[in-house]
Amino acid sequence: MSSANLVDINNLQLKLYIGGKFVEAPLRLPVVDPATEEVIAHAPAASESHINQAVEAARAVFPYWSTLDGASRAKHLDAIAEAVKRLKPQLAELESRDSGKPLAEAMWDMDDVSGTFTYYAGLARELDGKQYEAVTDLPPGGDFTASLRYEAVGVVAAIVPWNYPLLMATWKLAPALAAGCSIVLKPSEVTPLTALQFALIVEEVGLPAGVINILTGGPETGAILSNHQDVDKITFTGSVPTGVKIMTAAAKGIKNVTLELGGKSPAIVFDTCDLARTVEWVMFGCFWTNGQICSATSRLLVQETIYDKFVAKLVEETNKIQVGNPLAEGVKMGPIVNKVQFDKVMGFLERARVEGINFAAGGDRPTDCPRGYYVRPTVLTGMQPTAEVWSTEIFGPVLSVMAFSTEDEAIRMANDTEYGLAGAVFSGVEAQLKRVTEQLRCGCVWRNCSQPCFSQLPWGGWKRSGIGRDLGREGFKAYLETKQIVTHVTENALGWYNVAKL
Repeated sequence: MSSANLVDINNLQLKLYIGGKFVEAPLRLPVVDPATEEVIAHAPAASESHINQAVEAARAVFPYWSTLDGASRAKHLDAIAEAVKRLKPQLAELESRDSGKPLAEAMWDMDDVSGTFTYYAGLARELDGKQYEAVTDLPPGGDFTASLRYEAVGVVAAIVPWNYPLLMATWKLAPALAAGCSIVLKPSEVTPLTALQFALIVEEVGLPAGVINILTGGPETGAILSNHQDVDKITFTGSVPTGVKIMTAAAKGIKNVTLELGGKSPAIVFDTCDLARTVEWVMFGCFWTNGQICSATSRLLVQETIYDKFVAKLVEETNKIQVGNPLAEGVKMGPIVNKVQFDKVMGFLERARVEGINFAAGGDRPTDCPRGYYVRPTVLTGMQPTAEVWSTEIFGPVLSVMAFSTEDEAIRMANDTEYGLAGAVFSGVEAQLKRVTEQLRCGCVWRNCSQPCFSQLPWGGWKRSGIGRDLGREGFKAYLETKQIVTHVTENALGWYNVAKL
């Protein structure tokens, strides 16, 4: 059932959140419902003064927040998780209207939001027992003992994308809060609404003023944050070109940085796979989130012995996917997020037609969706490895398919990319799954599935897909600095300068 009546768009929280206060700013950022092309709200545009105030507030509270014990911080994270659970239907509906993803997907995202806060609450408590972690493998002699202490990295600027608005924010917020960092969050100006409403949850749970600050603004807001001298770490999920700019800014300030960038992930299908289940996972791997996911397994490699049969089944099932208003019951795919992205996707498809690539399915607007930024799920065949749609990230529901003959050829084709975020392999032979897994050059490998994601597992890529990891314990460590502590514990003097014994 649709929950379309739960959210009053005319009564949203549309203020910045700085230092524990709601701050008015000019409402200059139009928010468009991609299903109707209508402006449903205007978000505030932060000024440089607002940015400075937010960073100052985060800096001011950091000594207090970072020295709280992990158990105290964990209580706040648990309270946030419970609030998200309670508000799940409203947040999911707003996310759906803001980003265009089907309501069922948005509901799933909210489950992941609350689950991620709960997970990192556990790691915050666990950190209390590791603040003086003994090092036991020093050289023999016994004159010294050593321990390690883990301390929060400082003030974090978190810049997040539009495809998973609140969930991607959570991937940054939850581990940073658990570690003891204070944060300035900058959501995408395309989908800012759930982040702005999240400020109400922050207020409700009594998080100390300044621990989380939320600013909406355009690219210039992210640029100012990235270059701010009082920001200690930048964490960003988004495009490679923007990631390059952020990394350049970080280099100037010698800042800690985590980047989760683009992808053009392969899915390799061997002739021993379970065909029906593999078709389902291949569609999920490319068309989930309306095809707007950096890890989308959008390069499909099918063994030539089953190529015709597999592609025929894939096309048959792809044509059954229901596209329409994301709030409507049964819809599996909504619109592209905005006109800019819609035009970009359609541009790729038009150039593919000029190249003579075969459109086995989709490639156009659904006839029953005259308004909104809709693209039917698309399957492309008959291309060369040099084709633009094969090598370039499209960020839309477009699946490019090629055949291969041998395992070695499949691995070579899969790795022939500047990206290295994810990859999937489908086979009924365990030894083959193991061989291919070990040779794929990427940060995430899925075997007989595509796109499952767990808070407990590190997420990130190799090559131009980024630096560092979100999620899991690796994602937690990204917000901690390691301090070594060495103590001289015997009466033995060094004797280098022949100082008299005491």
